[in-house]
Amino acid sequence: MTEYRLRYAAPLRPLLAALGMGPGFSGAEVEHEQLRVRMGWAFGARVPCRAIRRAARSAHPIWGGWGVHGWNGRWLVNGSSRGIVRLDFDPDGRAFVCGVPVRLRTLWLGLEDPTAFLADLRHRVPR
Repeated sequence: MTEYRLRYAAPLRPLLAALGMGPGFSGAEVEHEQLRVRMGWAFGARVPCRAIRRAARSAHPIWGGWGVHGWNGRWLVNGSSRGIVRLDFDPDGRAFVCGVPVRLRTLWLGLEDPTAFLADLRHRVPR
């Protein structure tokens, strides 16, 4: 299993940690053929790597939204506006937001090392 840490902006780290969404409770894990993403109690997902149709650095910066945000299958999980990757799934995955099941079609994820994460996925995602 390979673990990747979520990136946190310095002023936001203590607040999200106090809310149970900080680095100790969050991250992305790639294990065999499965991707697991979590941000404390607020977000959790397990998706087969074979469902990832696209994985790339985000072409657009993310501003003004940190934590867990989304609707209609499109979710942002981040603690910073930097290091954002976009993952598109087909078939849609399943995630849990505050314990409620939601559809996961697109996930924007803020990572400390997006380059290593994407390289790892390239070896696991079928062509």
